[in-house]
Amino acid sequence: MSSIKKEMLALASKERAKASSWFFKTGKGQYGEGDVFLGLTVPEQRAIAKKYHDLPYSGIKKLLESKYHEHRLTGLLILVLRYQKSKDVKEKKSIAEFYLRNRKGINNWDLVDLSAPRILGNYFFDKDKATLYRFAESQNLWERRIAVLATFWFISKGKFDHSLRIAKMLLNDRHDLIHKAVGWMLREIGKRDEKALLNFLDKHCRKMPRTMLRYAIERLDGKKRTHYMARQPA
Repeated sequence: MSSIKKEMLALASKERAKASSWFFKTGKGQYGEGDVFLGLTVPEQRAIAKKYHDLPYSGIKKLLESKYHEHRLTGLLILVLRYQKSKDVKEKKSIAEFYLRNRKGINNWDLVDLSAPRILGNYFFDKDKATLYRFAESQNLWERRIAVLATFWFISKGKFDHSLRIAKMLLNDRHDLIHKAVGWMLREIGKRDEKALLNFLDKHCRKMPRTMLRYAIERLDGKKRTHYMARQPA
């Protein structure tokens, strides 16, 4: 067993593993079905990722292919650290491409949320967004969530157009995790430009799943929240 896996095993907790299995919905028919946990905290995984930040790609690939959730998250955290520290355009491209090639292991919402904005969001910010639009149309839940969360980086830089287009594409999505993700991004837009959010809501609030709408309007004043909730179909 590699050193990094030995360190993680030493920190494992059966109690935390059990709680995580419940929290991340690993039961039959649930979105995280079959996922297996060691029982590490995220801060513990961040510390290990920092220690092993220079792990070769072959080692990161093994982590991303592991059945253990924490192995996969730690591998992603190493990629994020490497991407953020790199000043080399070619290296950033290599990291983004590696991420895309190994996305099969990015199969729960925390794995997406802690990596997609910082790697793909940053990488695609000044490039063609076709990959993200393709993911938004995917049958794979996690690819759709990657498409949404990658745009968080764009939002943080004051660019909302792609987030709004992808949100519109996903108005009829059936999965609660996409409703929450889209609503969250709309809320983030509203924090920076309330008018942009209100324009979107005026056009689409009647079609928005209720969870998506609730997330989107969370930071609006009470009068506006009541107004948009009242426009939803009974």
